Amino acid sequence: MKRFHVHVHVEDLARSIGFYSKLFATTPARVEEDYAKWMLDDPAVNFAISTRGAKAGIDHLGIQTDDPAELAAMKARAEAADMALLDEGETTCCYARSEKHWVTDPQGIAWEHFHTLANIPVFNEAAVPQAAACCAPAEAPAAEITASDDSACCTPTTRGKPIAIPVKAAKSCC
Repeated sequence: MKRFHVHVHVEDLARSIGFYSKLFATTPARVEEDYAKWMLDDPAVNFAISTRGAKAGIDHLGIQTDDPAELAAMKARAEAADMALLDEGETTCCYARSEKHWVTDPQGIAWEHFHTLANIPVFNEAAVPQAAACCAPAEAPAAEITASDDSACCTPTTRGKPIAIPVKAAKSCC
């Protein structure tokens, strides 16, 4: 089974926990000082909020798999479709150890594909503190979007995770 994943940055965690607990008619499955997560079955969604983002709003979308074979199939499908892919392998983020990779849609929205291996007691086990968003590799300059003829077009507005993988536009942009 796969579960849809949404991660939203919020300004007031307690207020947002209250709102989403009422919206989903259940309390979060996990609450930390900067993070909360609901693992809903109907609809099947992993909905997370945190106070770690630069600004409030949707950080990224994703698909969480129940087993490594599903994750490998999603990675193979992305590679076969010639999607730019950032493979993080086994990593820690959002109070979990996971195997994951990222793709970015044509609008610049990051999609996380992951299989959770275990829960951990900290947000991230990285040696350096993460002031920015969860899980994001070091921010690089905005990737250039190229048109189908590979000519330069424009610089996209940074949205979602700064995962620094190129995004290809269909015919034009801007």
